[in-house]
Amino acid sequence: MGRLFGTDGVRGVANADLTAELALGLSVAAAHVLAEAGTFEGHRPVAVVGRDPRASGEFLEAAVVAGLASAGVDVLRVGVLPTPAVAYLTGALGADLGVMLSASHNPMPDNGIKFFARGGHKLADELEDRIERTYRAHSSGEPWDRPTGAGVGRVTDYDEGFDKYVAHLVGVLPNRLDGLKIVIDGAHGAAARVSPEAFARAGAEVVTIGTEPDGLNINDACGSTHLDKLRAAVVEHGADLGVAHDGDADRCLAVDHAGNEVDGDQILAVLALGMREAGTLRQNTVVATVMSNLGFKLAMERAGIALVQTAVGDRYVLEEMKAHGFALGGEQSGHVIVLDHATTGDGTLTGLMLAARVAATGRPLAELAGVMERLPQILINVPDVDKSRVATSPELAAAVGEAERELGATGRVLLRPSGTEPLVRVMVEAADIEQARAVAERLADAVKTALG
Repeated sequence: MGRLFGTDGVRGVANADLTAELALGLSVAAAHVLAEAGTFEGHRPVAVVGRDPRASGEFLEAAVVAGLASAGVDVLRVGVLPTPAVAYLTGALGADLGVMLSASHNPMPDNGIKFFARGGHKLADELEDRIERTYRAHSSGEPWDRPTGAGVGRVTDYDEGFDKYVAHLVGVLPNRLDGLKIVIDGAHGAAARVSPEAFARAGAEVVTIGTEPDGLNINDACGSTHLDKLRAAVVEHGADLGVAHDGDADRCLAVDHAGNEVDGDQILAVLALGMREAGTLRQNTVVATVMSNLGFKLAMERAGIALVQTAVGDRYVLEEMKAHGFALGGEQSGHVIVLDHATTGDGTLTGLMLAARVAATGRPLAELAGVMERLPQILINVPDVDKSRVATSPELAAAVGEAERELGATGRVLLRPSGTEPLVRVMVEAADIEQARAVAERLADAVKTALG
């Protein structure tokens, strides 16, 4: 049986892979593991539990709350709020544990469980492994130590969470958004109420799409993975920019006034320059992953800003930031972390800060984003190969070396084994898209030959 925890919690098809029994059991196990780790020492434990609007979140929330309360944990149920809101409230309320039910940008039938430690930080791998071992041991028949009487947890609806989180978002902005018209696509997800309210309180004129969740329409042809409706709405309403979230609103992509996409790399570039100007870009460094466009790296070099690159995944970006005290990091997909104000990627905060930069400079988003040129990027997935030999195959090393010599300083090659599938991803960037495509196809053939 594979590891339950992936890079972003436990995910699967709700009521098939991710059942009520699993949700309850993992919640009880988390309570016991954190108690054994000394997290609850000397006080009665408290957990914050939130979810996105998926229909399955209703029964999974009930299971998680039941599991925590049965283990003696008091529960503050905050209802439908973004993942970063649950992380923020876990820290702001001094809770010992946060639990978010969401599958982010995945389709509606999926769902997931993500745990946050005290302070609103993601659990360390070691704690996740202990939770999983404990869950498996007890699901095999080992009895739980259960409190009774006054020892069981109590459940309270914490309705103040919405206002507390929105006030936090608006309160950390460097300037107001008065005079800007902004279209927000809430993906019919967790930010459907939060994001429009935050932008409006910050002074923007707000137009909304994708803000009518019914439990079934989350991420359905909308949000950060489907930008067409946002592009059209920005142009139709003559807006200054548009902001798109995913289902749990931990990411943000944008479009400029003409409907052109502004991706996570470009957002990072705009924020990095603004934070350096304000003196808040610690160590003059930004953190991104190896999948960031070469154009981003070149833009940072021109600006004199150092770039640290990590493996793909926002958790690796966050680990690097925390380890070295960096203030800004993120991914091309729109996960942007501003560590002074959030413990995880926060799509609403990212959108607000991007809009604040537009307002402060008086320059359109298209001009600000033009600080970097996105080089053409070709990605080919090569299936059914031995991905474990990517780094050790001499034939592949020779093919990569030849490609890198051909591309020179204005191109880049990346071969990356998939973390979940038996395939290798071939990524090539070059100033000319036809050259990028030709090199990528040649490398894909080399992968098939060397690893097939």
